Amino acid sequence: MAHVVFMGTPDFAVPALQRLIEEHTVVGVVTQPDRPAGRGKTVHMSPIKQVALAAGLPVFQPEKLRRPEAIDELHRWEADVFIVAAFGQILPQAVLDMPVYGALNIHASLLPRWRGAAPIQAAIREGDTISGITIMKLDAGLDTGPVLTRCAIELAADETGQSLHDKLSQMGGELLIETLPGYLSGDITPQPQDEDLATLAPRIDKDEGRIDWTRSAVEIERTIRAFTPWPGTFTVWNGKLLKILAADLSAEASEGESHPGVVAALDGHTVIGTGDGLLFPTRVQLEGKSAVDIDAFVRGYTSFVGSTLGA
Repeated sequence: MAHVVFMGTPDFAVPALQRLIEEHTVVGVVTQPDRPAGRGKTVHMSPIKQVALAAGLPVFQPEKLRRPEAIDELHRWEADVFIVAAFGQILPQAVLDMPVYGALNIHASLLPRWRGAAPIQAAIREGDTISGITIMKLDAGLDTGPVLTRCAIELAADETGQSLHDKLSQMGGELLIETLPGYLSGDITPQPQDEDLATLAPRIDKDEGRIDWTRSAVEIERTIRAFTPWPGTFTVWNGKLLKILAADLSAEASEGESHPGVVAALDGHTVIGTGDGLLFPTRVQLEGKSAVDIDAFVRGYTSFVGSTLGA
């Protein structure tokens, strides 16, 4: 069994750590420092720290891995390989060079497509029909290292950021366990990525969830799904934020006359005009209120139909 140091932080990384604990010797876990979260700003442990402590594993939470004391701590664990999954820090070269077999990363896309921090949202937002997991060897670049294995899945028509996250999280853990023995034995040789096919998925800013009603209904609907649950999509109505939590498209979406941001009634449905076609919102949440289905919202706010959003 390999001696492994695992580096990860959020829920996405949990299945990989759990499978490594079952199949290999995990000598230590590195995760981000505890952070305040929620309205009360209560300090929370990361999901990975919770799993590690439950398994009796030593946990290290450096503010910066590049600091000499952090590098010294990693040296003491004498790992054969580092496994990284959504850790949240860039590994400096001194850390990459430390283990005999280097550092492997579980990335939530089919590299070289969607390098960067938000590959799941990018795949849905751009209308990709497939996504997947890549196991790669880390180098100094941003997800530029050579690839060990990939595994693809088809995206469902109603795929959301959450549903794809959950599928790829499980897939990442399984693909890692399938791949690691072959890599350690030398049977799997990492292959360079095709730079001509590379695309970027940079970190998402919360304000990117603000809906631009001049974009097409298809683009907006994909963004709503991609940004579920975070950062969410929103607009402004009557001076308040209105979250669009879910929406549909139909044949009329590409055919009906539309005016960007204008709310109308069509065949018993509430629709919103866009730069190209109509969007059918199905669930919304007004600032300070609970989430409701669109029909209930329209009954409660009769002035909604006929108004213009985003002003």
